[in-house]
Amino acid sequence: MVKVQPHSAQAEVLLAARQWWLGRQSPLAASRDAPGSVPADLRLVGVKTSRPQGATVVAALEGLVDRDEAEALRGTSVFVPRSAFPAPDDDEYYWVDLVGCMVYGVDDADAPVLLGRVDAVTENGAHALLDIACLQAAQGEAEPSPVLSSKGRQRSLLVPFVNAHVLNVDLGARRIDTNWPADLD
Repeated sequence: MVKVQPHSAQAEVLLAARQWWLGRQSPLAASRDAPGSVPADLRLVGVKTSRPQGATVVAALEGLVDRDEAEALRGTSVFVPRSAFPAPDDDEYYWVDLVGCMVYGVDDADAPVLLGRVDAVTENGAHALLDIACLQAAQGEAEPSPVLSSKGRQRSLLVPFVNAHVLNVDLGARRIDTNWPADLD
């Protein structure tokens, strides 16, 4: 048997799924792949049985016959099809859907300005945080370029994903509007 730590509020999805995709890729990195595509490092396994055990899920997987094989799966991510999850409410979002969205803040004149792209969504205990890779739109360039620190590393920005700061989320346009200041100096 293997023990899985769910990273979803809907752990019952793991319990109901009769097949899991296993891979070393992080769930958020996998979300950047083309919709409907299966990353090359994932393999499909059947789930013989599964049950909750505290905050985890314990499962017996097809083809897994001894403890050494189970131990070799340590650090593996478990994926289930998106269709297995319930649709979110109007004011709710799956974090994986936010990754890749462009984020626009406001400048000193309250005009919209590009802050960057959501690279990850994390939790700080009180609320979710958008981890944004800072980008700048230069005139005449088709794609925005990274904002670099004095050490040559791409700058990042954390924006609280709360109603007080997130004004609009348009998943179709892959855009998030916030009142977070564009202070990247």
